[in-house]
Amino acid sequence: MTDSAPLDVDLALLGGGGAASLLLAALDRHGVRDQRIAIVDPVRRRGQDRTWAFWGHPDTDLDPLLSASWQQVEVATAARRRVLDLTPLRYAMLRSGPVYDRAADAERRLHATRIVAPADTVRDDGTRVLVRTGDGRTVRAGWVLDSRPRPPARAGRTTWLQHFRGWWLEADRPVFDPTRAVLMDFRTPQPPRGVSFGYVLPVSDRYALVEYTEFSPDLLTDAGYDAALTGYRDLLGLDPAGLRVREVENGVIPMTDAPFPARPTPRVVRLGTAGGATRPSTGFTFSAMYRQADQVARALAAGRAPVPAPAYPRRHRWMDAVALRALDRGGVGGPEFFDRLFDRNPAERVLRFLDGGTTPAEEVAIMNSTRLVPMIAATAGDAAERVRDRLRPTRPAPAIPPAVVGTAPGAPRPT
Repeated sequence: MTDSAPLDVDLALLGGGGAASLLLAALDRHGVRDQRIAIVDPVRRRGQDRTWAFWGHPDTDLDPLLSASWQQVEVATAARRRVLDLTPLRYAMLRSGPVYDRAADAERRLHATRIVAPADTVRDDGTRVLVRTGDGRTVRAGWVLDSRPRPPARAGRTTWLQHFRGWWLEADRPVFDPTRAVLMDFRTPQPPRGVSFGYVLPVSDRYALVEYTEFSPDLLTDAGYDAALTGYRDLLGLDPAGLRVREVENGVIPMTDAPFPARPTPRVVRLGTAGGATRPSTGFTFSAMYRQADQVARALAAGRAPVPAPAYPRRHRWMDAVALRALDRGGVGGPEFFDRLFDRNPAERVLRFLDGGTTPAEEVAIMNSTRLVPMIAATAGDAAERVRDRLRPTRPAPAIPPAVVGTAPGAPRPT
């Protein structure tokens, strides 16, 4: 493959993370065997570099890959701790290693060509897409499925970040309840502008992911995350003398009402966060990312264009914009907002809403759970901002900052 002889394929996958891995597995699962496929990514993904948590019905496809799942979860505030029964749903944890392994197997069965290089330029002429890679090679594709991180098309009216650090803790004795996850624990100190909470995902009675998360405009420092996690560990009553930090996870996810165009040109389709899979009000991404992969694979198996449905209904994106504005402007407090949702609705309804799966009638019940006056004010403010957006020049979106990377306490810091 040279400049004069590009690699001709039907599909070019740009990026090789979670969205691309789920897509490869879906293509294999749905028997898509008539497509020439190229994967363009500078890294071969392996091992446990991230953890996804999601809710849904038990699933014969994903269940063999799960590290753990729970029928019950806790939501805690300073006033009370509530145990929620998620039936008929369940909360599940999936680590990246099994996802990458399954994708590698699918890649071999699909006879895909892998190019270990970044995609430098992508040019769509409406008939084919020309991709130039960082090592000078060229791929000519019928369709490009792009899951690389991309900024939104313009700045949002409200832009927060979901940023977090988690410790995989191994204990000398049983200290965790493996039958129950802690979904949101708002007893953590709350930031001046934003929301913080801890959560606990136990794999066994001696091993769990304990994480500190903030929804806020700005990241913490490395020391700030460690201090917050130490405080949360102590709040849980865990004795540090009997614990070891086996792994550390760090992350940043955008929470914004800014638009992420899912189809920027006729034959380029974006997946994952770049394709709108991240829910603006929570930062959850996995379920929508999985749906996108399944819809693309089903379309190709049926001979249709590989274009998934929008990740969330338009009315949900509007509700997210209003909720983000109310939280950002201080009209409602984060712990109170989420506590009222779970207090006044069945847990499975709230979770289906956060996945974009509720009916309009259920959404009216959800909205009635919130405090009326601040939400009306946020709705009016959002409407005014939308009018101003039409009248003023498009503002560029700020870059999504990289995660502040930390290491296990006591381990050498990277240099």
